[in-house]
Amino acid sequence: MTALGFPQLLHLVLPEVIVVVAALCVLAADLVFMRAAETRIRGAVGAVISVAGCAVAIGWMLHAPQYANVLDGMLVLTPLSQLVQIALLVLTILTILISLGSSFTEHMGEYLALILLATASMMFLVGTQNLLMIFLSLELLSLSLYILAAFNKRSAVSAEAGLKYFLFGGMSAAFLLFGFSLLYGWSNSTNLAGIAQSIHGKLLNPALNPVLDPLLVVAILMTVVGLGFKVAAVPFHFWAPDVYQGAPAPSAGFIASGSKVAAFFILYQVMVLGLAGAEGSGAWHAYAPGWVPVLALAAALSMVLGNLVAIRQTSVRRLLAYSAIAHAGYMLLGILSHTQQSLAALLYYAITYALTVLGAFGVVALVEQEAGGDKLSDFAGLSHRAPVLSFCMLIFMLSLAGIPPLAGFFGKFYLFSAVLAATPGSLGLLWLVVLAIAMSAVSLYYYLQVLKRIYVADAPEGAGPISVPFLRQAVLGLIALSVVLLGCAPDLLLRWLQQAIQTAGY
Repeated sequence: MTALGFPQLLHLVLPEVIVVVAALCVLAADLVFMRAAETRIRGAVGAVISVAGCAVAIGWMLHAPQYANVLDGMLVLTPLSQLVQIALLVLTILTILISLGSSFTEHMGEYLALILLATASMMFLVGTQNLLMIFLSLELLSLSLYILAAFNKRSAVSAEAGLKYFLFGGMSAAFLLFGFSLLYGWSNSTNLAGIAQSIHGKLLNPALNPVLDPLLVVAILMTVVGLGFKVAAVPFHFWAPDVYQGAPAPSAGFIASGSKVAAFFILYQVMVLGLAGAEGSGAWHAYAPGWVPVLALAAALSMVLGNLVAIRQTSVRRLLAYSAIAHAGYMLLGILSHTQQSLAALLYYAITYALTVLGAFGVVALVEQEAGGDKLSDFAGLSHRAPVLSFCMLIFMLSLAGIPPLAGFFGKFYLFSAVLAATPGSLGLLWLVVLAIAMSAVSLYYYLQVLKRIYVADAPEGAGPISVPFLRQAVLGLIALSVVLLGCAPDLLLRWLQQAIQTAGY
């Protein structure tokens, strides 16, 4: 751990500073210079500034990677954290481009600034290993997301989504803060490594099964409640369907993509780094108390409830919400096995899932503008009205279902393989992998329901071709191409993840 002066510290957080400055420039350009301009022009100028700021931040991290651990883990820069930050910036750029031409608001400057501020919060979140900084970053991120969910002021459903998100989020923040305060009181440290050292020093004894302090048990449960809300795992998922349905489509896509990547990364760090020594076991017929059985139960419930309830949905947005709950269950498996291979599999899965679901919400946004809704019936005959859009949705749905050779298939294959490899020679978490495979088969039904409406059902009478802006169509095509490439050549991303994990020493 190193003590640095302010100039050196500013140099380390320069990518976050660039993103925040870009947000301020977007606001200034919109409020000072372009107040009388058309909404479309203001949105385009704001998007150019936002994308430029994100691109400069990415360029800086690629050109001058930093390595640091300062202020008791408040800022931890490793190749892995910076790689995740780059992925978050790429997802932000795609979200901004998908938002262009949207009609849900006239205040594009404020909207884009909130997206950038949320991105800066996520970058701080993945670049820390300190409880105080984790909580502050999560709350800064949450405040931006609450507003983004309620940004369509002409829609009562959007206002309801923002209010529900805020109320559930405030409650989860209270649980998380309570859990963190107990961890600090128990270990006398806010640093994840310091908490792990305290666990090893106090809990482990020569007996085969460590005896967990009741105070630590409560802290683990409170922390799982708080972070389980962020990843929409059962039983902390109640906000997701309403928020995904009510928020503007680009906002919902951003919530479902970038924030999920950051949330799962920090959940891994808190559980695996901070609570090392209190894992317990969720293996078949080998239960031991700890955080692993708690997450194993949440994973099983998420996979079952998410997939089964998704079958009954007639709204594509709510279908994607329950699908997200199921995918959260799959991704929790990567945390349960907590090996280098499972971390690489988890991040690959999270990033490719984020790309896919962001593209799906981009298609939903365009269909909503044309048909006025997101019901399955609104997608009827889409293949004849917008062939490129339909083909992109085909790729997104099949990838989410885990059909080869798309990224979703390799993500599940690699993740399940990593979980099985973590417990060689025993049943271990095999029961969860079997459940995950079975639920993946169930998910194919409701994803095909969307494609059936697009490619088999007839279009409504009098429905003509959908005019899709070239830029948005190109962005969706690029996302679809990325999903195909990352499925056919997963080493394009996986190689960087594995190298970064080994260098970071996870």
